[in-house]
Amino acid sequence: MKNVLILGAAGKDFHVFNTVYRDDRDVRVVAFTATQIPNIDGRRYPPALAGAAYPEGVPIHPEADAARLVRELKVDEAVFAYSDVSYDYIEERRRIVEGAGAKLTLPDPDRTMLPSTKPVVAVCAVRTGSGKSQTTRKVAEVLRAKGRRVVVCRHPMPYGDLVAQEVQRFETIADLARHRCTIEEMEEYEPHLARGTVVFAGVDYGKILRLAEKEADVVLWDGGNNDTPFFRPDLHIVVADPLRAGHEVTYYPGRVNFERAHVIVINKMDSAGPEGVRTIEANARKMNPKATIVRANSPVSATDPSKIRGRRVVCIEDGPTCTHGDMAYGAAYVAAQRMGAKEIIDPRPFAVGTIADTYRKYPTTGKVIPAMGYGDAQVRDLEATVNGVPGCECVIVGTPIDLSRLVKFRADHVRVTYELAEIGKPDLAELLARF
Repeated sequence: MKNVLILGAAGKDFHVFNTVYRDDRDVRVVAFTATQIPNIDGRRYPPALAGAAYPEGVPIHPEADAARLVRELKVDEAVFAYSDVSYDYIEERRRIVEGAGAKLTLPDPDRTMLPSTKPVVAVCAVRTGSGKSQTTRKVAEVLRAKGRRVVVCRHPMPYGDLVAQEVQRFETIADLARHRCTIEEMEEYEPHLARGTVVFAGVDYGKILRLAEKEADVVLWDGGNNDTPFFRPDLHIVVADPLRAGHEVTYYPGRVNFERAHVIVINKMDSAGPEGVRTIEANARKMNPKATIVRANSPVSATDPSKIRGRRVVCIEDGPTCTHGDMAYGAAYVAAQRMGAKEIIDPRPFAVGTIADTYRKYPTTGKVIPAMGYGDAQVRDLEATVNGVPGCECVIVGTPIDLSRLVKFRADHVRVTYELAEIGKPDLAELLARF
């Protein structure tokens, strides 16, 4: 029997286990490791989800313990099962694992894609923060306009009670509180719910897919980070970011998406220079010449631009985009520049608690506050950081949720939103009509 260690971040790792290893009697998964997300190690993948071959479940350790685990548990193979990392990063893990006596492998994406009885449209990306969320919303809008029932299945974010999160169905904003969602989860689910789209997420995507198929004419896969789809797509749309041109080649598994896409959306053309766009186009011609290219902007709008103009502001951005997504800023910062803010205050010197820890862990984060909220304590640190910035006259909130439900702002606050706006033809409506 082969001993396997799965390196993960509470999402793709569980799916790889469920689809590839859970029922394989020639393999024993001896442990998971966890990284990227706070407080997801020290748990156990529970017996109720792990299956009959694992009556005690599977322990989850910090990734920093990987070399020790390989040696102590006599690991033969370590499977790298998380996303949005450079290939250089993977090579560093390969050296650690091989130095301890095992081999490192990447999961075969085809083995992890579940077939559906309904048409599947998958929206993925080459990096976190490329614009897949607004692209997914646009696809749902087009399909609904054609009279199709659309159900969104979102990439997993099971950071709490894994048994309780096995299958989650969201229909209303109240469901977010009922499922005790983190800010990251709310950022992904709330915009769909506000438009009347049902969202499924959780841990066991075989069960999730069967339930989604009962409600849907079309299943819409809403990818996380730059991960590959968990369902086999009939139409695979991948969003590329010219602000990080070249990352479609150098980041995993975004490159896999880029090479397999039926449609490549080059987004943010209103923010990026022409050189970045040309780089992505050249890489597409070389690596995926059959893909159709759609060009698009992501224009930002604010609930009240007059509160920004001429004022000293603090910007809050989507957390993952500015942490492991390596973006120094996001929509709030762009809105501050375009809508005439007097000054964008650097909040980093005033960060407290876990927000200060986040800046240390992700030093590429710029003059913005990442909306970290993995638990009540971190939400309070976020609130204390925002309200502790001296001279702030307006907080610009660039996350996709109404953050004021969770954070009490002392200054005025303005919400910034962004939608996909295609340029010319073909556009998504035309491509979906053919589909």
